[in-house]
Amino acid sequence: MPSQSEIDRLATAPVPAMRLLIDGAWVSGAAEPLPVLSPIDGTQLTTLASASAEDVARATASARAAFEDGRWSGQPPAARKAVLHRLADLIQRHALELAVLGVRDNGTEISMALKAEPGSAAGTFRYYAEALDKVYGEIAPTPRDVLGLIHREPVGVVGAIVPWNFPLMIGAWKLAPALAMGNSVVLKPAETASLSLLRLAELALEAGVPPGVLNVVTGPGHLTGEALALSMDVDVLVFTGSGSTGRRLLEYSARSNLKRCYLELGGKSPNIVFADAPDLAAAAKAAATAIFRNAGQVCVAGSRLLVERSVHDSFVAALCDATQKMALGNPLDLGTQIGAVNSERQLAGNLGFVADAQAEGAELVLGGGQALRETGGWYMQPTIVTQVAPGHRLFRQEVFGPVLAVTPFDTEAEAVHLANATEYGLAAGVWTANLSRAHRMVRALRAGVVHVNTYGGADGTVPLGGVKQSGNGHDKSLHALDKYSDLKTAWIQL
Repeated sequence: MPSQSEIDRLATAPVPAMRLLIDGAWVSGAAEPLPVLSPIDGTQLTTLASASAEDVARATASARAAFEDGRWSGQPPAARKAVLHRLADLIQRHALELAVLGVRDNGTEISMALKAEPGSAAGTFRYYAEALDKVYGEIAPTPRDVLGLIHREPVGVVGAIVPWNFPLMIGAWKLAPALAMGNSVVLKPAETASLSLLRLAELALEAGVPPGVLNVVTGPGHLTGEALALSMDVDVLVFTGSGSTGRRLLEYSARSNLKRCYLELGGKSPNIVFADAPDLAAAAKAAATAIFRNAGQVCVAGSRLLVERSVHDSFVAALCDATQKMALGNPLDLGTQIGAVNSERQLAGNLGFVADAQAEGAELVLGGGQALRETGGWYMQPTIVTQVAPGHRLFRQEVFGPVLAVTPFDTEAEAVHLANATEYGLAAGVWTANLSRAHRMVRALRAGVVHVNTYGGADGTVPLGGVKQSGNGHDKSLHALDKYSDLKTAWIQL
């Protein structure tokens, strides 16, 4: 762990005006630059280039040319592996710089960011560097006079749109497998969290990723993101973000070249506590962490807590106690456990959910308001709301903030019904000492990830993906490679 003085030194470093990366060169955007405001104190860090539709067209054309001439796609697997390992080395070498830059940009607490951002990104690039030369085609069981070969090939140009909550981690989930398979990529970070990914792109060039293979275009979604999604040069579009944006991306695919879209659209994940949980105190602490770390801005956050009625009141009391022991403050302080909300707009939306819940009859038992106003930044008190009914907006819709909805249940069947009673299906948690019940719940819950007697922590060896309106396709693990490769059959008469 770095010292606080090292973090403080980097936290005051000036940040130059950001530019676009197109065909290996850093260039200015055609549209008006955007101010970059830090959620820590509301001050302007720098400006961000805003890519026009023409800028995006240049970036996608560069990616297409790079793919077609084989400067990356035609390299032997061992060569691509060496480059990705060098990039992982550079990420590790600059880990503190990357983490601090990201925290200044998006407000994640530094103690979490160090592991979740550069730490995770370096591991992800290493994982796919090692995987890329172990992915083989197949020989089909054909008649003796025919040879059937199944080749696995790169898809071509990948457009990747990455959110603001964990830009390096989620960016690596897209970039590493796409590059490992030999594709070219045009990356569009979120306009409120682009800085660490732009620095990553610099490191990628230093590591030896050829010009044009990785392009980065920044700017607002309605301009830059739309142009990328409508591009006829993009073969596959991958996205993590809101359902409303995901729907627009599907429309853009239909209006352009029918590009495949893989969408991870968030969740309203149930964390279910049975009275026979092996350690209710540990479950309460984990439930607090599951929703309040990174100020609730986590796609798999345990934002709905379902508690068996017989232990409901005592569990909520333990939960409140665990929450009040979590330190809310400047995310650049090593002792902070709950950082800033990403933007003033996000904060206003969070507070609106609390007001609506109270109006609908739910009970506010902790928090509920803005915090640390004197800093000039955007902070929210960790908030616990009980007696949240299935019809309430707080039960059904994703907040993406430090707001926990608590609902009691009486039976296992009711817990399953409540857990599945939203349009989402990304993650879930189950706390029980009954092994049979644990397995029944894993099967019954409509979610891509089910945690049992823990919450979070699944590493890169297992896939992350959702069901229902939480999206399609998978990040992480070898299964992610399916999004970035095509199958080609060769049918050869012998």
